[in-house]
Amino acid sequence: MFSQIGQFLIETVFGSFVFLLLLRFYMQRLRAPFRNPVGEFVTVLTNWIVLPARRVIPGMFGLDLATLLLAWLAEALSWVLVLWVKGMALSGTAGIATGAIAALAAVELLRLSLYLLVGVVLVQVVLSWVNPYTPLAPVFDALTRPFYRPFRRFIPPIGSIDIVPLVVLVVAQVLLIAVGTLSQSVSRFF
Repeated sequence: MFSQIGQFLIETVFGSFVFLLLLRFYMQRLRAPFRNPVGEFVTVLTNWIVLPARRVIPGMFGLDLATLLLAWLAEALSWVLVLWVKGMALSGTAGIATGAIAALAAVELLRLSLYLLVGVVLVQVVLSWVNPYTPLAPVFDALTRPFYRPFRRFIPPIGSIDIVPLVVLVVAQVLLIAVGTLSQSVSRFF
């Protein structure tokens, strides 16, 4: 019972923090505006670790590598703590375990990124129905536009209803199945 509680708390705390770091990374990468409640929330909760990390880890090709590396490290630390709470000893196979945890953390970042995309698409669709002129609309538009663009070339609106978000959700779900299979194959080391 206590190991389940510990695992739940670790996954909740670290998962939320990794989501915030990934959201910050994608907002910067996709040039979403930060002068809104979502941007300010993400900035305030992640500045304490991102700003010092940027002094050590430079950006490259317009990517905020410090934020991405911090998300990867937080995910890897989460896996180490979960395995520790479960009572698994990694000392005998430290090299293999380190490599497997590093690979698993990278795969999990990809999975969490896809979940973030699904969440952003769903929120944007709901906001477009309820209040398309909300101050948050530009943020969600900037985060989804690059994923909609390839499909909008081939799928026109049907009766003034845009089904491209549905197509993006289906593609994201297919990719989540593939990433889940990859994650299971990597996690077999434990």
